[in-house]
Amino acid sequence: MIQASGVIICLGYILGLLFTAVPWGGAWVMLLGIVGAIIFRKRRLNPSKARQKTPNTQLKANTPPFVLFSPHARVWLIAGALGLLATFYFQLRIPQPGTNDISKLVPAENNNQEQLFIVRGEIISTPRLTRSQRGQFWLEATQLDEVKNDQGAAAASKGVTGKLYVTVPILQATGLHPGQQVAVTGILYKPKPPSNPGAFDFQKFLQQEGAFAGFVGRLVNILNDEQNQWGWWRIREQIVRSQVRWLGVPEGPLVSAMVIGSKAVDLPYYIRDAFVKAGLAHALAASGFQTSLILSVVLSLTKRFNRVLQVTLGSLALIIFLCLTGFQPAVLRAVVMGFAVLIGLGLKRKIKQLGLLLLAATLLLLFNPLWIWDLGFQLSFLATLGLIVTVPPLTKRLEWLPRTIASLIAVPLAATIWTLPVQLFVFGVVPIYSLILNIITTPFISVISIGGIINALTGLIVPNTENYLAGILYYPSHWLIKLVEFFSNLPGNSFAIGKIAVWQVLAVYGLIALVWIVRWWQKRWWLALLTAIGLVLIPGWYSANTLFRVTVLAAGEEPVMVIQDRGKIALVNSGDEGTGRFTIVPFLQQQGVNKIDWAIASNFQPDSNNGWLEVLQSLPIKVFYDYFSPSESTITSQIIQQEVQKQKGFYQPVSVGQTVGTNSIVVQYINNGLPILQMQIQGQTWLLVGNLKPVEIRRLVKTGQLPRPQVLWCPGESFKELVVALQPQVAITSNTNIDQKALSELSKDQTRLYITGKDGAIQWTLNGDFETFIQGTENKTSVL
Repeated sequence: MIQASGVIICLGYILGLLFTAVPWGGAWVMLLGIVGAIIFRKRRLNPSKARQKTPNTQLKANTPPFVLFSPHARVWLIAGALGLLATFYFQLRIPQPGTNDISKLVPAENNNQEQLFIVRGEIISTPRLTRSQRGQFWLEATQLDEVKNDQGAAAASKGVTGKLYVTVPILQATGLHPGQQVAVTGILYKPKPPSNPGAFDFQKFLQQEGAFAGFVGRLVNILNDEQNQWGWWRIREQIVRSQVRWLGVPEGPLVSAMVIGSKAVDLPYYIRDAFVKAGLAHALAASGFQTSLILSVVLSLTKRFNRVLQVTLGSLALIIFLCLTGFQPAVLRAVVMGFAVLIGLGLKRKIKQLGLLLLAATLLLLFNPLWIWDLGFQLSFLATLGLIVTVPPLTKRLEWLPRTIASLIAVPLAATIWTLPVQLFVFGVVPIYSLILNIITTPFISVISIGGIINALTGLIVPNTENYLAGILYYPSHWLIKLVEFFSNLPGNSFAIGKIAVWQVLAVYGLIALVWIVRWWQKRWWLALLTAIGLVLIPGWYSANTLFRVTVLAAGEEPVMVIQDRGKIALVNSGDEGTGRFTIVPFLQQQGVNKIDWAIASNFQPDSNNGWLEVLQSLPIKVFYDYFSPSESTITSQIIQQEVQKQKGFYQPVSVGQTVGTNSIVVQYINNGLPILQMQIQGQTWLLVGNLKPVEIRRLVKTGQLPRPQVLWCPGESFKELVVALQPQVAITSNTNIDQKALSELSKDQTRLYITGKDGAIQWTLNGDFETFIQGTENKTSVL
């Protein structure tokens, strides 16, 4: 399929794309090519002679050809040059806003008045449901009007271009479909970078999709409604509706997701989250598993026919599957490899799977080099590589087991070995029961996938007949959901190691490659395993047990702080439900935190305790201190108390004036009825002040009830007055609406000012430095 010279050239191109993350990466790849040409210029050996000289006992069938054969020096030079060109090609393909892109018309931020626009264009995606229960679709914008008055009058139209991320109320999204021309009234905005470590990068997501602006829609007017317009979306919609009608929810959407992929189906988020938490997210993605099933079924049904018909029907099935699922990287990889298998069948030639995988990766990255950093692309190829090179030796070691059971164990284990380092680099979390759950659920996934495909085809060809098969599919899909929910709710279902560094990823993959290629390491695989575990765990353990850091998260109008005290974790406040789920939990998991030693709820804001319920679902809290306010409802506090005690934690209400904490951290609620929290952190006084009226501030300052702190946190409304009165060394607020004139006056003093709404999370360490997350991220990005 692919010769050794081709292997080197393909690897040179892929390496060039990977080196786009390194300054002067193309030059480094070119240098590697030159070094390879110098080293191997006299070390050429014919592969057949190499195999004759190498004993069969020392040669594995899956050994890469370049291990046995060093190509000509010019091949290394070509590979290096191609890697250099790949870095330029990558930069050329990065999406950039056009001259008339709609993102260039986003008005400057003005929180005092919202500017309404009417944007016209064509819907280019099937509407989806977001977590906030709004409809979302992609719009190819063509015209933008600015609404000038309350009656909705529009100014002169402007012709625009560009892709737009649109969200609208769910009722406004009902009935929309790709191809429709619509006019959407709402607010145009530019996405912001993440404000906290571990948070979802919405700006980067839009850029990867070729969009640079978003639109919060309020009203949708359909300009044309062609009821008979055909599209693959209609077939997808018919499949989903049919399976939901006969199987119900969530079994129907689950079967549809396993057939055509979760990106084409509105799968309930609680089901999606459970699969992700249990380590079965791959079951919801259309990829190689479904492709191999489809191809196997087609070839089995047509085995009595001639090869031309087999190849034709197999190709048709692959094309239909690709169009139904969409042009996703993982599906394209599987389809390309499927076509190669069909070509080999037609030519009566045996396919070398490893070379085929490399060829498929090169072709797809030529089509879109940006996919090199697509997580789905990376995991798909790594998992497939594991199946090719690791399953055979694993199966051989498990030959004492029945062949079916050995295969059930070897396949998920091989995929886990090759994908885990990337998962740790991106998420920093290991699903503990993932391997055993994959082994148990493989039969269910196979039955549901095959049955779902047959059910979908039956419903399309002969309507109203799919209900017979649907009744059979209900039970395995229902049992699969129950299994996933059971394992995802088990204690210790996941373990946070923390995001590992690039050097750790490379080191672990180096060890995996040694076990794959070198016979000495193959016999000592346990040594490679122990070394890899040490490389992953020891640096994280050392960092966690020597680090002291205070992080003030960007979390709205309530101060949310995480204190990392040499292996002990304290959390002050939790914000609302969204803050707990999307800010606190991802940050703690990124830091490798598996439990919170003590937590404090100051109750600064109404409903501010809702975030604790989200935190408690992911992390146990050892000691929970609740500053209870009699004027606030205790229902949420009672639920929190039950959850803490359920996890064997200790719940303690705290009164005003009572101090809690450790040797290095002391916390005290210092005023009855007013949201003021004083903290002593490593000898520094931190003062957290909630919403106070100016009269109350002046009274407290006059009576001396507000101590002068080194660090002050307060909302924007009282920011200027508190900073002037207390004169802290550092002042932090969340509100970006502070008058610029007031900020200029305050900046003339000795106080350093930080705004989490603009600067992102603020971090302080024992060396006395305060660092803003957004500025720090920009500095790292500018280096690259």
